[in-house]
Amino acid sequence: MEAHFNRPPRVTVPGQVRYGPHTSTAADWPAEALLSAKGSTTVSVVLPARDEERTVGDIISVIRRELMEKIPLVDELIVVDSRSTDATAVRAAAAGATVVRQDDVLPDLPPLSGKGEALWKGLAASKGDVVVFADSDLRNFGAHFISGLLGPLLTRPGVQFVKGAYERPFIGPDGVAQRGAGGRVTELVARPLLNLYWPELAGFIQPLGGEYAARREVLEQVPFVTEYGVEFGLLVDLLERVGLDAMAQVDLGCREHSHQTTAALGRMAGQIILTAWSRLERQGRIVASEPPATGLLQFDADGQATLSDVGVAERPPLASVTRAAADGGRRLTDLVEPTVTGAPAIRDLDRTGAPAEETLT
Repeated sequence: MEAHFNRPPRVTVPGQVRYGPHTSTAADWPAEALLSAKGSTTVSVVLPARDEERTVGDIISVIRRELMEKIPLVDELIVVDSRSTDATAVRAAAAGATVVRQDDVLPDLPPLSGKGEALWKGLAASKGDVVVFADSDLRNFGAHFISGLLGPLLTRPGVQFVKGAYERPFIGPDGVAQRGAGGRVTELVARPLLNLYWPELAGFIQPLGGEYAARREVLEQVPFVTEYGVEFGLLVDLLERVGLDAMAQVDLGCREHSHQTTAALGRMAGQIILTAWSRLERQGRIVASEPPATGLLQFDADGQATLSDVGVAERPPLASVTRAAADGGRRLTDLVEPTVTGAPAIRDLDRTGAPAEETLT
């Protein structure tokens, strides 16, 4: 099938031109046209979910109806329940997804938390040749969010990774959408970091977006940061492993989802900065006499302080875990202890001695 595929140039410094990823739109990849291109390739959709009872069922229903029953493009639909305290798992199962509890996947490993952990466990629990990740809090989900991401992977053998691009409006308390006002951490943290240190990736419109797809063999070769730095880390690691020519993005239109508080976004920003630090250090581009601290002290409107630990752990490439599991001479946990970026946990910091996310009075 033919599709509009372009690479917009981007000037990074005078006299140099960098090119962004191959770009197309979801309309270029209609699901019915992709079915013949799919052939024997199997596709898994993985939805990480924590307390998303209001939206996860509708998303699953759309995928099952449009991409499994009407057009059999998706072979496996998994929801990773990330320690939800609401009815997320019940509603996901009722809508037709296979629900796995995060801590039940590879249970011999030391348990970790965070979005990246749910994604990594979802990769381990799924079987598809191509894996599509999508967030579970989308309010305007359509089947094109999945089929659009699959298009380049099913039709172009050289493409290894596809990222979703979209407009992210901010939905205020009054329910009115403010165009261009979403993606605050992207604009204030992630985009400046990418332009500074990885300008090849600056053409990705939504580097922190939760909708993306890749070939399993590639995903199993890269580590997963367990917290909110996971998308940033994957972009940088995949650039190093497969190169920009194997990366693409697809415009999915508009994406509406729930918003976090400013304080929560601050913690997310800290995790992304530490993820970037770890990649710079790993690439030999930064040398420090001591690791960065992981404590984040924040204040509410009344001046009350809360201290949080924003340190990030990291799961190793899944392929290495598979090899370790097959090694009868060594315990799996001996080979895959998580790595942590930053100084010791907050409970060990000299300045307060407070545990993570404790309100200080």
